[in-house]
Amino acid sequence: MSKLEAGKTYHIYNQGNNRESLFRETTNYEYFLSKVEKYFLEYFDIYAYCLLDNHFHIVLRVKENVNEAKAAQAISNCFNAYAKAFNKMYKRSGSLFRDRFRRKEIDNEDYLRNVITYVSANAVHHNFKDSVIEWPYSSYHVMMDNQKTFIDKEFVLQLFDGLDNYKLFSSHKDLDLEELE
Repeated sequence: MSKLEAGKTYHIYNQGNNRESLFRETTNYEYFLSKVEKYFLEYFDIYAYCLLDNHFHIVLRVKENVNEAKAAQAISNCFNAYAKAFNKMYKRSGSLFRDRFRRKEIDNEDYLRNVITYVSANAVHHNFKDSVIEWPYSSYHVMMDNQKTFIDKEFVLQLFDGLDNYKLFSSHKDLDLEELE
């Protein structure tokens, strides 16, 4: 699998080992996001995320002029820190994640809009909820309010030509995004 290259944008994702839950309660989701913020922001611009019970998706861009090896290590450190805390909290052992995270390079703006839409509405895609508004562990919610966030809201809103278009794309249930998984 290719490395993450500076200046390129990716959809990264992973799931629990044997489809086991990665998140059992609200504090797990919050802790995972705090680890993403802590480990990713030096190396990545983050455009979207969605955390579901047994998997997650993140859309990010590797910042220009970063050490690619250190960026890759930051991702590893983030997921390892979360797994160690999760294992300790639930008195479990072994691998929490299926394997190394997967990634797909995003090479144009149309594809990027589609991936952000897919990720933001992933709970709807997997029938967790009927509407993107109903799932709290998605970047969709931080796009809708004025809270401080690690999501690059300015870039995302510019990409979608404003909040109204972002909402419209994110609530479009007929968008065929099967190839994004």
